[in-house]
Amino acid sequence: MLSARTARRIATAAAYGGGGLSLLGASVYGLLRLQATVARRTITGRPLGGPPDPDGIYGTGDGPPLSFVVIGDSAAAGYGVETPEETPGALLAAGLAEVAHRPVALTTVAQVGAQSTDLTDQLDKAIVASPDVALVIVGGNDITHKVRLTDSVRLLDEAVRRLRDAGCEVVVGTCPDLGTIRPIRPPLRWLARRASRQLAAAQTVAVVEAGGRTVSLGSILGPEFEAAPGELFSEDQFHPSSAGYAHAAAAALPSMVGALGLWAADEDRPELVRGDSVLPISIAAVAAADHAGTEVAAATVGGDASGPRGRWVLLRNRRRRPLPDAVEAHRA
Repeated sequence: MLSARTARRIATAAAYGGGGLSLLGASVYGLLRLQATVARRTITGRPLGGPPDPDGIYGTGDGPPLSFVVIGDSAAAGYGVETPEETPGALLAAGLAEVAHRPVALTTVAQVGAQSTDLTDQLDKAIVASPDVALVIVGGNDITHKVRLTDSVRLLDEAVRRLRDAGCEVVVGTCPDLGTIRPIRPPLRWLARRASRQLAAAQTVAVVEAGGRTVSLGSILGPEFEAAPGELFSEDQFHPSSAGYAHAAAAALPSMVGALGLWAADEDRPELVRGDSVLPISIAAVAAADHAGTEVAAATVGGDASGPRGRWVLLRNRRRRPLPDAVEAHRA
């Protein structure tokens, strides 16, 4: 079981350039390579076309468009769906436009197969759009390509800080639970799940310390996917379907709205619910990795940002907001 101490140790090692911390022990990689080969043959036996291009203007209203960029891997790009309006970027752009009563300009730089090492190049393109808010989803390919955990977390930390320095609010969807992918069999499945949660918790610590906020995708793409794989997986059995992306987007939207300060009236603000609490960041990071749609954002206690066990954060079970029709909202 992942501990708060481990999550903090990983993020600290990443921040200070520590090495030697990998996603999985070297002793298991022989078995993983064998099972991954079998899984890959199953997955690639049903290839999909590239993700559709959802970029454009969504919604109408007063004021200039909000600039929204989507950064990361295939889960960010919407690989596995057929129309632009089914991608997470389009769904979230439509949702933001509805809440803000302003148009939203969507720019997608996420790429299929991207790893954390690709974030620098993506940010070079994203920052040209002068983004107001960014969604970042990355990490799954780091696990399957044996990227060192500390390197993965450090590169995400640097990306978030660069976006924040550019005046952009940042929401990171943490690493999904790869243990839900059906072609991956035990024991690879168990190890993939453990690695996914370990990375997600370490990402949470790094992102909040860097000035962003996180939403846990692990459990969004976990029990619900296992209960309805035919509905929530696309034809390749690896990537989400349009319904799967809608689940993830519905979880991320309240956090993006909150990051931008768009809740216009008290009745529109998602209320604190049972289980919401202010905790040290490392404890909250571990809890978030196991709970659907959980947001982690910086908080204060008595005016102090940190306590004896590190930075204070609010662990919040956001109520999912219904998504508007992206087709109706899209103005190319």
